[in-house]
Amino acid sequence: MANAIEISGKLIGREHPPFIIAEMSGNHNQSLARALEIVEAVSNCGAHALKIQTYTPDTMTLNLDEREFHIGDRSSLWAGNSLYNLYAEACTPWEWHQPIFDRARELGLIAFSTPFDDTAVDLLESLHVPCYKIASFENTDLPLIRRVAATGKPMIISTGMASVAELDDTVRAAREAGCKDLILLKCTSTYPATAGNTNILTIPHLRDLFGCEVGLSDHTMGLGVSVASVALGATVTEKHFTLKRADGGVDSAFSMEPDEMAQLVIEAERAWQSLGKVAYGPTEAEKKSLMFRRSLYVVEDMKAGDVLTHANVRAIRPGLGLPTKYIDAVIGKHIASDVQRGTGLRWDLIR
Repeated sequence: MANAIEISGKLIGREHPPFIIAEMSGNHNQSLARALEIVEAVSNCGAHALKIQTYTPDTMTLNLDEREFHIGDRSSLWAGNSLYNLYAEACTPWEWHQPIFDRARELGLIAFSTPFDDTAVDLLESLHVPCYKIASFENTDLPLIRRVAATGKPMIISTGMASVAELDDTVRAAREAGCKDLILLKCTSTYPATAGNTNILTIPHLRDLFGCEVGLSDHTMGLGVSVASVALGATVTEKHFTLKRADGGVDSAFSMEPDEMAQLVIEAERAWQSLGKVAYGPTEAEKKSLMFRRSLYVVEDMKAGDVLTHANVRAIRPGLGLPTKYIDAVIGKHIASDVQRGTGLRWDLIR
């Protein structure tokens, strides 16, 4: 229970099941009805939280034709698009925030957002969000970090692209400005990311380096990376979510569908349950299986005084006779009384 972070009654820490966040992002495809349907689907999957993003294209960039305001990387999902048009397509209208959050709370979900400027923080404060997320691309925006930290609410910060020195600046800024509950998420800021460039061995290092809760913002396909991260100490997992990838949308290509998210919730908790503690010897559940070990048995009818040999004593199941390690100690000895085939060998039967 030590050091656990509480968000809306949900405890986050290594003593508790992983906290699973479904990120809607722009997968509402500019339909409030679809956004609310996504909220319903997230709840049905068993995820714990729904996250959106709070910005407008004008709070993100400028509507200019210059090259630097366009995505020139041909391998990008959004190649050729202008930043302004991309954000106009992906943003969640501010008037939708209240109905989205209300529906999420009705369904027992923790609902919060990623702000990108002070006006977004002001809006989210008016909506009483219980925590904040900082995106990887904003993790060096120290004025924004300080503004969010000043709310005193838990902060979840993605670490994509950030060096250790940059993260040190970020963590110091957050803590000095009032953040007491901090979670850092290992993140690879490619869309989608590959397992090979995710480097989740960084997760325990992040925990040790900054003394805070850690998790994973996962842009890979499938469940494997997220589940593996739990074994390395991740207590939070965030995945983008959509109703159906085939429906399209700015983030749909690397988003989970409902069946996949439901499976992630199950498998992440199984991974957490499997960690247990360092333990040797039979567990309580295993003790009834001890009888199925091999042990030394008399395998031929014998008369008192007969010599024990490899022909009449063997290591077989069940495990009710002498341990097999004594085979060399008993061979050549005499049986003390008449015994039938199938008798577990005991010291009082040997002389």
